[in-house]
Amino acid sequence: MARPHRVAVLVFPPVSVFETAVACEVFGLDRREAGVPSYDLRLCSYDEPPFATNGGGGLSFDTPHRLATLRWADTIVLPGWPDPTTAVVPEPVRAELRRAHRRGARLASLCSGAFILAGAGLLDGRKATTHWMYARQLAVQYPAIDVEPGVLYVGDDGVWTSAGTAAAIDLCLHFVRLDHGAEVANTVARRMVVPAHRDGGQAQYVEAPVPERPGADGELGATLDWAVNHLDQDLTVERLAHRAAMSPRTFARRFKASTGTTPLQWLLTQRVVLAQRLLEGTDLPVELVARRAGFGSAATLRLHFARVVGTPPLAYRQVFRRAG
Repeated sequence: MARPHRVAVLVFPPVSVFETAVACEVFGLDRREAGVPSYDLRLCSYDEPPFATNGGGGLSFDTPHRLATLRWADTIVLPGWPDPTTAVVPEPVRAELRRAHRRGARLASLCSGAFILAGAGLLDGRKATTHWMYARQLAVQYPAIDVEPGVLYVGDDGVWTSAGTAAAIDLCLHFVRLDHGAEVANTVARRMVVPAHRDGGQAQYVEAPVPERPGADGELGATLDWAVNHLDQDLTVERLAHRAAMSPRTFARRFKASTGTTPLQWLLTQRVVLAQRLLEGTDLPVELVARRAGFGSAATLRLHFARVVGTPPLAYRQVFRRAG
């Protein structure tokens, strides 16, 4: 049996309570009875605890693990940096993070934790994000970074950054999808009673983590529910607008206001997710998966699937095909 994926969460005082708790909720709880593979989670610190937290109320934080725990981890999460405008990341921390990246560990910052990765030089030449309050500061302080202030999270080559607070959930759920597939990520999201994917706000850069039907009601919501059950059909904006009893222009405007994305992009997302589920849960040939998901042909499926998910459909099936 393969060992669990190892996750180290490196905290600094005052500890960011929410972001740290998100990592613990996603990677630390035992959900094996629901078919969710376990992670091995350790919280560690550079300074000597106990630490105060940023939540007030006298809450303090302790952990027996120190910086060397980063060498043990497959994924390293940085849930916040206390003062992005003045604090300097200690050299031992920078060195450990650079070493972790060289050996192939996945690095992720939540909210202001981006300044830790930036201080280690690991965001130079990359797209990155952080809380909108700090985005300009990140761009000014580290001009070699391509700061994307309007996204929820972004990453490549094993280095990921996320926006403020709730975007920590988005990125952590995205990691679950990368590690274990869309169905497992949806299970974790349902247990947490959160959407598995959010549109709008700091709009999603990674186009299709694990989407659900967006927040829409009335005729628009009913139309989207119908569309999800008819993805194999030719679903044009005109056809969807007619079903919602709107003009195409009104439908597109209402859709954008409700979901933060366009009808065609939403349909592509839904079709990719359906293809993921069919690849994970059935033995259907790729050509039939493509038709059922509304792509028409295996070639079209491969094109869009690889662009959105980052891997070809057959390679995805080999990794995430459920046993039994």
